[in-house]
Amino acid sequence: MRAMVMDEIAGPLDVREVPDPTPPVGGVVVEVHATGLCGSDWHAWAGHEELTLPHVPGHELAGVISAVDSGVQRWSVGDRVTVPFVCGCGACNWCRNGNAQVCPNQQQPGFTHDGSFAEHVALHAADTNLVAIPEAVSFEAAAALGCRFATAYRALTVRAAVRAGEWVTVVGAGGVGLSAVMIAKALGAQVIAVDRSPEALQAAKDLGADHVILADGRDVPAAVGEITGEGSHVSVDAVGSEQTCAAAVLSLRRRGRHVQIGLLPTETGLSQVPMARAIAWELDLLGSHGMAAADYPGMLRLISSGALRPQDLIERVVGLGEAAALLPAMQRSATPGMTMINPRIA
Repeated sequence: MRAMVMDEIAGPLDVREVPDPTPPVGGVVVEVHATGLCGSDWHAWAGHEELTLPHVPGHELAGVISAVDSGVQRWSVGDRVTVPFVCGCGACNWCRNGNAQVCPNQQQPGFTHDGSFAEHVALHAADTNLVAIPEAVSFEAAAALGCRFATAYRALTVRAAVRAGEWVTVVGAGGVGLSAVMIAKALGAQVIAVDRSPEALQAAKDLGADHVILADGRDVPAAVGEITGEGSHVSVDAVGSEQTCAAAVLSLRRRGRHVQIGLLPTETGLSQVPMARAIAWELDLLGSHGMAAADYPGMLRLISSGALRPQDLIERVVGLGEAAALLPAMQRSATPGMTMINPRIA
């Protein structure tokens, strides 16, 4: 099969023929029809994750099952499926309690094993992790759910428990940030989007953001305070840097809730966060790490009904060759929305 292969950290990516995968024990192989190009893929390429080289990136995916291990009970060849980017083992207490997103024995396509920037991908513990795609949902929309959209959905609905009428500040208007804007609006919140790109802020406006702030050296927390009076009830860092995290936390009102979605890679593994403010103002600082397959049905019902439209976040669809050039430049790109890859086109 054709795949995008990473031979070295932060090096050129090569699209070439590699052996077809086989189903792992209890797993399946999926023919990939759509897979998202995500900031987390850039972090892996840049060396912020432990990888075994050569490596195939890609973790947001949707497609059709092409092979099934004999131990799989719930799935058959030909089923349309997607999968969370965190695949639980299916046997531990966390998985049995519906929290596979924090499984200590988790597998992650594109990180712990070869991923979906290929014509086929092997997936583990299929009976725990696969999610059926309703006929009304396209492969591209389903692939958008695996990391960014599902992460934003759970971050806002479960972790922050956003309520109608609350102020929500989203720092970063890329794929996950725009997902958060769309979901927060669907929950009835008043939304402020922050980004350094005017194009990204226009995309946020188009998705319903009530206010936008251009991060061009402005004091973002002060600007949020001017708009809201007391600060936001909820803040989201959808970028993942100490600067954006601090701006989001300092934008909160007293007793506000911050959700950290963007990764915070540092050499030490530790990150500076304005804890003095968190203590003095009794802020809740929450992490959010994807969403387990068990939680997908409610989100998919909203998508099938049209209440949520992840497909509106897709900016373009490219082939593997173009994606190999785009991935290294992601952190410098100002393109709003999501880029989807169709591995079956040139």
